[in-house]
Amino acid sequence: MMVSASPAAVARSSLEEMLDSLRRRDEALEKTKELPPALPARPTSRARLPSARHSLPTDFMVGANGQMESKVEIEVNKGKEDTIRKEKQLGNKTGSFGSKKMRKDQNCVDSNPYSEEKNGPAKGPVISSIPNAEEPEWEDNIGYFIKKKLRIWCQLANGRWGSGNIQSTSGDEAVVLLSGGNFVKVSTADLLPANPDILEGVDDLMKLSYLNEPSVFYNLKYRYSQDMVYSKAGPVLIAVNPFKAVPFYGNEIITAYKQKLLDSPHVYAIADTAYSEMMRDEKNQSIIISGESGAGKTETAKHAMQYLANLGGGIGGIEHEILQTNCILEAFGNAKTSRNDNSSRFGKLIEIHFSTLGKICGAKIQTFLLEKSRVVQLAKGERSYHIFYQLCAGAPSILRERLNLKMASEYNYLNQSECLVIDGVDDALNFHKLMEALDIIQICKADQEQTFAMLAAILWLGNVSFQVIGNENHVEVLADEAITNAARLMGCSIQDLTLALSTHKIRCGKDDIVKKLTFQQAIDRRDALAKFIFASLFDWLVDQINKSLGVGKLCTGRSINILDIYGFESFMNNSFEQFCINYANERLQQHFNRHLFKLEQEDYQEDGIDWTKVDFADNQECLNLFEKKPLGLLSLLDEESNFPNATDFTFANKLKQHLSSNPCFKAERGRAFAILHYAGEVVYDTNGFLEKNRDLLHSDFFQLLSSCSCQLPQLFASRMYNRWESLKFASPLSQSGGMEFSTQSVGTKFKGQLFKLMHQLEKTTPHFIRCIKPNTKQLPGVYEDNLVLQQLRCCGVLEVVRISRSGYPTRMTHQDFAQRYGFLLLGTNVSQDPLSISVAVLQQFNVAPEMYQVGYTKVFLRTGQIAKLEEQRKRVQQGILGVQKCFRGSQARRDLNKLKQGVTILQSLIRGWLARKQFNDKCKLIPNSKRKLGRKISEVKVIPQEQVELQTSILAELQRRVTKAEVTLVQKEEENAALREQLQQFERQWSEYEAKMKAMEETWQMQMVSLQTSLAAARKSLATDNTAGQPGKLLDSFASPHYYDSEENTSSGLRTPGGSTPSKMPLTIHDGGVGRETNGPINAVSILAKEFEQRRQNFDDDAKALAEVKAAQPASDSEFRKLKLRFETWKKEYKVRLRETKARLNKFGHGEIERRTRKWWGKIGPKGFRRSHV
Repeated sequence: MMVSASPAAVARSSLEEMLDSLRRRDEALEKTKELPPALPARPTSRARLPSARHSLPTDFMVGANGQMESKVEIEVNKGKEDTIRKEKQLGNKTGSFGSKKMRKDQNCVDSNPYSEEKNGPAKGPVISSIPNAEEPEWEDNIGYFIKKKLRIWCQLANGRWGSGNIQSTSGDEAVVLLSGGNFVKVSTADLLPANPDILEGVDDLMKLSYLNEPSVFYNLKYRYSQDMVYSKAGPVLIAVNPFKAVPFYGNEIITAYKQKLLDSPHVYAIADTAYSEMMRDEKNQSIIISGESGAGKTETAKHAMQYLANLGGGIGGIEHEILQTNCILEAFGNAKTSRNDNSSRFGKLIEIHFSTLGKICGAKIQTFLLEKSRVVQLAKGERSYHIFYQLCAGAPSILRERLNLKMASEYNYLNQSECLVIDGVDDALNFHKLMEALDIIQICKADQEQTFAMLAAILWLGNVSFQVIGNENHVEVLADEAITNAARLMGCSIQDLTLALSTHKIRCGKDDIVKKLTFQQAIDRRDALAKFIFASLFDWLVDQINKSLGVGKLCTGRSINILDIYGFESFMNNSFEQFCINYANERLQQHFNRHLFKLEQEDYQEDGIDWTKVDFADNQECLNLFEKKPLGLLSLLDEESNFPNATDFTFANKLKQHLSSNPCFKAERGRAFAILHYAGEVVYDTNGFLEKNRDLLHSDFFQLLSSCSCQLPQLFASRMYNRWESLKFASPLSQSGGMEFSTQSVGTKFKGQLFKLMHQLEKTTPHFIRCIKPNTKQLPGVYEDNLVLQQLRCCGVLEVVRISRSGYPTRMTHQDFAQRYGFLLLGTNVSQDPLSISVAVLQQFNVAPEMYQVGYTKVFLRTGQIAKLEEQRKRVQQGILGVQKCFRGSQARRDLNKLKQGVTILQSLIRGWLARKQFNDKCKLIPNSKRKLGRKISEVKVIPQEQVELQTSILAELQRRVTKAEVTLVQKEEENAALREQLQQFERQWSEYEAKMKAMEETWQMQMVSLQTSLAAARKSLATDNTAGQPGKLLDSFASPHYYDSEENTSSGLRTPGGSTPSKMPLTIHDGGVGRETNGPINAVSILAKEFEQRRQNFDDDAKALAEVKAAQPASDSEFRKLKLRFETWKKEYKVRLRETKARLNKFGHGEIERRTRKWWGKIGPKGFRRSHV
């Protein structure tokens, strides 16, 4: 039987009881302030009963005694009869599937939904959102699963999980038909329920009906096979490295997440959540990326930075500079290992600062524990830092000559591992990208060249070789190009470098004793110098980047930290570097446990809400093994490092002597020992532990670097000396009898850095990303089950999902909740205390009772509920802003109208005052105006009536004249307009005529010049012929047909505007003697020339006359036609006479004259007259 209660009544009674308890607590405080305050009595409901609009959930039943009992109902078959029959079969016992691993968490809400739970009566009217379960009993549920043929998971003999259906059971064993068709007999303790097919590949593990190890594992495997590498495990993002390019990155995807068009799990979604919480809560955020080496942490951090840069891109393009730091730090701090082609050999924390508007205003980078030993020592198949190979492959010719660079295969520090290239990686191209990044970060060219010089010096130091001399194994440096180039690049003398590498000084009082080194000591001394230079160069480069990205005065205290630190490592040979790296991962795992397990559950218990504790694997014992004093790993390491005669073997024996009782420590043979980390057992070799932990630099190197002419070595030496001075720690060690500079042991320094990092992260809201490495071969599409299962178990994914499913990730104090959402209440009869307001808000918006709990001081909300309240708050705020906008607009318009009225009144007063002032001024200028005006008025008054009538008639006549004059004026204006229009027309015609005259004049001038040229040529030719006794040459030339063609073409377009045709001159040739026949053609030519000159003169006169008549009316078209006709007539007659002259001249010609004449006319025809054609 379902019961309902008035929520208002329940809430009211709850609030009254809570307030009474608070009053009693205050009274007790006043009486006994020394005692801690007692918690108030727990309210009966604290607003967790459903409102009247909701029915009670199915797990609340009322027994015969009136008390409530908790019950989990199942619905496998939707039919009511099957459900009732199943309830009778199962009874009230719990039949949840589960292994021994899960029985520690039997009280979780993720128990078997197919079963029912039996609880005893509650001690009070407290309704629990997480029912308490008893020890699961198997037998009642197996028959149901057999009948329904539901899928189950069974653990096989090889440790893997298989999917199948139960066929039969016998005692504690069951026969299972696997999906592959095989039958197996397994223990019922190894069976777990499988989720329905509809839940296959869900993006959030909290959506799984059955939360167990195989379900989580195969859900991730299915998503990985579909290239869906991101999944959610409550608040944690799981990222499986695809080892290939996947198509869900880039600007389009970023825009979709910014606009909330996508909400699937993604690193962009984590970055967006961190940004939103930073802006909303004004609290710093952190994105902590963890995982094994090769799991994809570096790429994930780059994608998070890319999204934040796009989201908060702002001041001066600094977001682009921040992104370019990845290229620089990867080149100098990443290397190829046996498990990862781009492994970060240092840890980094990028702190991105934002302005109050959410724009990026700067950044800061912190680094941790660079692996210096990789510079001088490499395992087979690995590489040193990328920058060395990039420099050798991509340096331009000028830089290569300056540094005397060779191929990477010729340097001992690089070729010892027999691995010089990475498949699919272009080192030369990456070097050019590095150069661009250095320019963007604003590192000057001079500093870049010095940086590359230091790198080249390190490579040449590796090629420095030693020769054994004498019987005591002492060495001296071979004088070759290696020592020469190293000294030149460092800026020191060859002699100083040689002495520093092969000898060392021992100070005895005021004297220095020089002692030669053995072969191994010289090798170690050389490698120590190379490691120190590279480590100092890396730190200097990070400082330069931080200066370029500095926030300065724009710092607002809002930041998002992205932690990308080396992952957990376990190799065949694990040394001091792996020891420190795994210690850092233990500390990060503790931070993960603290925020997702410890603080979460402690908060629930302290605030008095119903909660069943979830167990988890705590690594605090392993951390104590590292950090405990005085018998911790780090303490014992520092203690042994301070003994001059200590060795790595004595250090291993000391560890076995003091730490054998620790459950996380395991002694091994020889110098080795093992530590049981959260991610598995790792065996360490103590070889080199003491030397690497001391990290000493001999005083000879300090003097050598200080004497260098290059700035960077001097800077490195001064920084080292300053650190040593600040710590005041110089320990004289008897190793080689010299003074060694040691600022601090590496282990102690690294521990301090980690503590500082954790302290910084504790001040932020964390967002966790767990990167998973699917296989060890770095191949796409390969999913190694055991490897992934191991990582999931180490990450505590199952426990995280359980807590997230049953927990309340969102929590706010009553004061904050009431302040943020209290204004949403519709009624005013609610008590004004924060607790009452919080309860009323939750009831008003119908938040389901199982979706929240109200504690003593806080409101706890499940996932997604705060987003609904924020949406309601946003809508109400928009409505309020709309009302305020209308009201403020109306108020502003009203004030504007009042202002206008006031201005109008003021303007009228001012204008009246000005008018009166002007009137008074005029009155002062005419003092007798009043008296004259009075006299005129009196005179008007005595005018007789007849005179008034006469004046009226005169006035009428004047008005009539005025009207007539106005009419006349209008007519004149119309006439003037017509005349103006006519004038404009005449002006246009005159302009056209003037243009025609100008064109015709130009044409005529061209014709005249052409004819004149032709005649001059004819005369010259005729005179030549007369002198030579050839009179027919010129005459025959004038008779050439080309002349007529040219003349006709030239004259056909000529238009003569005026003038008369010249008189015809008859051409007569007398047939007298030879002299007369000879002079006849000459006379005929002279006549034609005179006629031509006369005609030209006539045309010149006509053209001048037309040009001078400017104001005359242009000639009509008929006159132009007459002139043209007259010109054409003259032209025809002129041509006839030219032909007759030619015919007569031919009689006196001969073959040679005729040929020369034709040649001459062929020239003059097209050149002379054809040019004048119009």
